[in-house]
Amino acid sequence: MRKRDLIAELELLYRGRYRQFVRVATAIVGEDRAHDVVQEAFARAIRSLDSYRGEGTVEAWLWQVLINAARAVRQSLVATSLLNERTEGWTTENGHTDDGVRAWVVSLPERQRLAVFLRYYADLDYRSIGEVLGVEVGTVSATLSAAHTSLRRSLKEVSRD
Repeated sequence: MRKRDLIAELELLYRGRYRQFVRVATAIVGEDRAHDVVQEAFARAIRSLDSYRGEGTVEAWLWQVLINAARAVRQSLVATSLLNERTEGWTTENGHTDDGVRAWVVSLPERQRLAVFLRYYADLDYRSIGEVLGVEVGTVSATLSAAHTSLRRSLKEVSRD
């Protein structure tokens, strides 16, 4: 199917099924974020038209995009909530407040953020984190190392200011 045809079909789905998309998004992320999730899902679908292989209907593919977008928002909300709960009153050696630390952790890529939560908040070992995330132990190690590097860089940047 050509890109132009895919975009036309996405537009028809948007116009015809918007309420159903919002209902499903509401079930996953709540009413206050559902419309944004639907908008993001359609934007993602348009940006990633090449990922549609034509093996199923465009609508089925779009539902997958929507559910993945909603799950990402939900995970971010859960992560932010957990981070807020767990970092209350945190300060760094340089006196940075918990808001700064919280923002740095929340800004990490999803896998890094989840690995940090599982390691330091759930106190899971690398093997258990690997099982939860569906990756090898070496990947957990590399992911946490990348997260630490990113957090150190953030701290250094703020310390220079």
